[in-house]
Amino acid sequence: MKIAVFCGSSSGNNPEFTTAAQALGRTLAARDIELVYGGGKVGLMGTIADAVLAAGGKVTGVIPRALEAREVAHTSLSALHVVGDMHERKALMAQMADGFIAMPGGAGTLEEIFEAWTWAQLGYHRKPCGFLNVARYYDKLIAFMDDMVDHGFMKSPYREMVRVEHAPEPLLDALLTYTPPLEKWATARP
Repeated sequence: MKIAVFCGSSSGNNPEFTTAAQALGRTLAARDIELVYGGGKVGLMGTIADAVLAAGGKVTGVIPRALEAREVAHTSLSALHVVGDMHERKALMAQMADGFIAMPGGAGTLEEIFEAWTWAQLGYHRKPCGFLNVARYYDKLIAFMDDMVDHGFMKSPYREMVRVEHAPEPLLDALLTYTPPLEKWATARP
């Protein structure tokens, strides 16, 4: 099994973010789940990759050529794919992964997890998506996602597709037992 983790190329200003990346990395390795991630050796990206490797796990990085130097590509991975652009990066990560997790990060992290979630809603894949809500980082975003349902822009089964946990173990348990709802268009009404 392989899980794609989207997270910051910086570590943020709360040490809990780094601690959680290390814990998730160790947990992935202990469960024999390969990490698929953005390929950098800096920030939370580098932290989780190093934790998986230190625990004897496998790590595959996918990094665009233009970011290879900026994000300082991690050269000690099990595998590193250098691709042409962000579209190729996301497509290859989605193809390789059996599920997706967003840890704390910025706009890129949100864009990546929201695309994976949207693809799941549309039936492009049936893979689980989740947020590791470290130090309540995503609380306001989760509330907004609930508001999408309340305002009629999303049906509750599609909101419920996204699992939210505060620790790695229950999040991985939720992803491993995930059953997708019907595709969005299967239940759409004019």
